[in-house]
Amino acid sequence: MVESRHVRVAVIGSGFGGLGAAVRLRREGITDFVVLERAGSVGGTWRDNTYPGCACDVPSHLYSFSFAPEPDWPRTFSGQSYSRAYLERVADTFGIRPHLRFRHEVMKVRWDEVALRWEVTTSQGDFTADVVVSAGGALSDPRVPDVPGLETFPGEVFHSARWDHDLPLRGKRVAVVGTGASAIQIVPAIQPEVERLTVFQRTPPWVMPRTDRAISRIERLLHRAFPVTGAARRQFLREVRELQVRAFTKRPELLGVVESLAKANMAKAVKDPALRAALTPSYRIGCKRILLSSTYYPALARPNVDVVASGLAEVRGSTLFAADGTEVEADVVVFGTGFHVTDVPIAERVVGVGGVTLAEAWKDGMEGLRGTTAAGFPNWMMITGPNTGLGNSSMILMIEAQLNYLADYLGKLGQLERLEGLGREAVALDARVSAVGAWNRRVQERMTRTVWNTGGCTSWYLDVNGRNTTIWPGTTREFRRETRAVDLAEYDVIRAGDAGDGDSDSDSGAVPRQAATKETVR
Repeated sequence: MVESRHVRVAVIGSGFGGLGAAVRLRREGITDFVVLERAGSVGGTWRDNTYPGCACDVPSHLYSFSFAPEPDWPRTFSGQSYSRAYLERVADTFGIRPHLRFRHEVMKVRWDEVALRWEVTTSQGDFTADVVVSAGGALSDPRVPDVPGLETFPGEVFHSARWDHDLPLRGKRVAVVGTGASAIQIVPAIQPEVERLTVFQRTPPWVMPRTDRAISRIERLLHRAFPVTGAARRQFLREVRELQVRAFTKRPELLGVVESLAKANMAKAVKDPALRAALTPSYRIGCKRILLSSTYYPALARPNVDVVASGLAEVRGSTLFAADGTEVEADVVVFGTGFHVTDVPIAERVVGVGGVTLAEAWKDGMEGLRGTTAAGFPNWMMITGPNTGLGNSSMILMIEAQLNYLADYLGKLGQLERLEGLGREAVALDARVSAVGAWNRRVQERMTRTVWNTGGCTSWYLDVNGRNTTIWPGTTREFRRETRAVDLAEYDVIRAGDAGDGDSDSDSGAVPRQAATKETVR
C-alpha cells in the first residue's frame, strides 16, 4: 500500500541513531513521526554486516544506550548478532514498531520554501514533515574501489558488508582486499577453512590485543538485581576512554608507549622478521583507528596465508595484480574497503533552500553546526553528522548527546510556533552561515595538533581535500556540553506567509523566490 501523509518528524534509518531518535521523540511526547528504513528490519550496520567474525570493538556495556541498559551481555565485546538483537529489543521495549516503515528507501528530500516543510519521496510513497532527522549513519554505504579489469574476474566478488553466505569457502583461494576493522575479523574467521588466503595490505594497521572474555553468570545476576552496578561499569569504561583523549588530541608523542605494546603483541605471534616488518606501521598509533584482535596476527602467520604489502591494482581473469607487481590467483575476492564516510550518498538526494543539494553545499567538505544542522537546510537534523566521530570510544555517547540537542531543538521550535498566531502557517530554524563557519573553524583549529592530523597517515577520517571532517577533537563530555541546548542566536528564524507565493519548479534549475522572512534571534 502506497502511503502519503504529513508527520511532525520523519526519521531516516533504524540503526542506533534512528532508534535512539525515535525513543527520544516518544519520551518528549512526540508520537506523530515515522522511521523510514530501506531494509526489512532494524539494526543499521549490525543488520548489514554479517561477515564471519563480525563483532563490536567497543565494550558491550558502553556500546548500548544509557536509557536501555542490558544486564545480560554474554561477553565483554559482543558479536554482531547480539548487537542486532539488542536493537530489536529497544524497538519493542519503547514502542517503536508502529512508527517503522520498512522497505521505504528515501529517494528525495526536498525543502518546500512556501509551506516550510520537507517533501520526502520514498520507494513506497510520499511524506511531508516539519522536521527531518537523518540517521543513516556513516557505515551504511559500502565503498568498492574501481579496480581495472575487475569485471573480467570469473569468480565471486563481494564487499564485507554484503557477505554471500550461500558461497562455501572451503578449499577455495580467497583474496581479502583491505586491512581495516572488518578485514581483521574476517581473516582469522575464514583462514582455517580456505585453501589459500591472500591479504592485500596497502597500509598496515596498529593492532592491540582484544581483551574479550565471557561475562560470568554472577556478574549478569548482579547487574540484573542491582542496575546501579551496570551503570557503574559503563561509567568506568567511559572514563578510561576519556583519559585516553588527552594523548590523542593534545599529546600524540605520549602514544609511543602504546606503540611498544602493540609491537610486543605482534612479535609474540609473528616470528618471521620479514612478515613482521611488513606488518609494522610507519605512522603514529591512533592516526588510523586502533584495531583490536588477539587472533589476526596468529592467522597471518599460518602457512596457508600470504600478505601482499601492496594494494590491488588490476585484475586479469582470475589473476590479481598488486601495485608492486605481485601476481595472485584467486577464486573469490572480498573487499574489506570500508564505506562512503566523507561523501555520504544521501547528500545527493537532499535539496535545500534555492534548490541546492547537500552534496553541492558540501562540495568543499562536510560542515555542520555542532555536527547536527547545516546552513540552507532548515529543520534538517543529522545524527552522527560532520565531526562527531570518535577514534577511541563509543559512538552511542555522541548519539545520546545529539538526542539532547534534538529534543531542545524541537522544544524551542514548538515555543516559536506557539508564539506565532496571527494566521502564520509555519516556523523553521535555519543554521546561520556565520555560526556554521565559526563552529567549524573552532573544530579545525583544535584538530591541528591531534594524532589524526599529525600522525603521518592517510585515513578514512580525511576527505579528498585532506581535511578531517569525521572526528570530534575532544572528549565525549565536552561534546555533550556543547550540545546540551540550542542557542537560537546561531539560527535564523524563518516564518511562512510573509512574502509572495514563491511557487517554482526546482527541477527546472530555476531558483525559487523567497517565500518567507528570516529573523535572527539575539
